[in-house]
Amino acid sequence: MRAPLSAMSSTIPQTNLYLVGFMGTGKTTIGRAIAYRLKHQLLDSDHEIEQIEDRTVSDIFAKEGEPYFRELERKFVETGHPNYKCVVACGGGLVVQPGMLAKLQKKGVVVCLHASLETILERTSVNRNRPLLHVDDPMERLQELYAEREPIYRRAGAVILTDHRPTSDIISHVMRVYRREAAEFTHV
Repeated sequence: MRAPLSAMSSTIPQTNLYLVGFMGTGKTTIGRAIAYRLKHQLLDSDHEIEQIEDRTVSDIFAKEGEPYFRELERKFVETGHPNYKCVVACGGGLVVQPGMLAKLQKKGVVVCLHASLETILERTSVNRNRPLLHVDDPMERLQELYAEREPIYRRAGAVILTDHRPTSDIISHVMRVYRREAAEFTHV
């Protein structure tokens, strides 16, 4: 039986929230605001991996390759964070790996943030820590990556558009989805 709406709005869910989506869609920025409101811990999967490895994602890609980095992401999801009271900003390719989306969906609520490729290019062009975009034509690379990843992102859960919207609107939308889905979530 579901709790009345008034009871749901007054309690803070303990279920983890996983923000997924393409690079530059605002997962860390929105995650930080959501974590603050929920009084949850914010974890950025890329940052956590950098801390464990004591080097940057770019360095890991350059020296060990993408498959090694993807294995680090898998370990992070499986054992590298608490099972409750976390908002996790997932790296853009994390859910693309076979079985990873299902793992996240068993651990908590998954919300996909989305933006246009033009917005993504604008947001990511100032950050040199994007190893997948260290190419001659970043827009072409974005288009290729997005074509590969979009079907998985669309299956991830609620998809929330982040470009051309005030941050406060995005946060409110994510909070509504999270509260609704967390109220129905059962840990396996």
